[in-house]
Amino acid sequence: MDVLREELGIDAKLVKGSGGVFTVAVGGTVVARKAASGFPSEREIVAAVRAAMAV
Repeated sequence: MDVLREELGIDAKLVKGSGGVFTVAVGGTVVARKAASGFPSEREIVAAVRAAMAV
């Protein structure tokens, strides 16, 4: 995602899956995922990654 590079200076790696699974992990810990309400927004993903990196 270009937004992660632009806002946090990091490169994200896309790992293809199946069955509609969508998760975002930092250091092996899931910080955002697809929910019943849909996919997280780019802002939600950036905020979750930023928070995980601050720990």
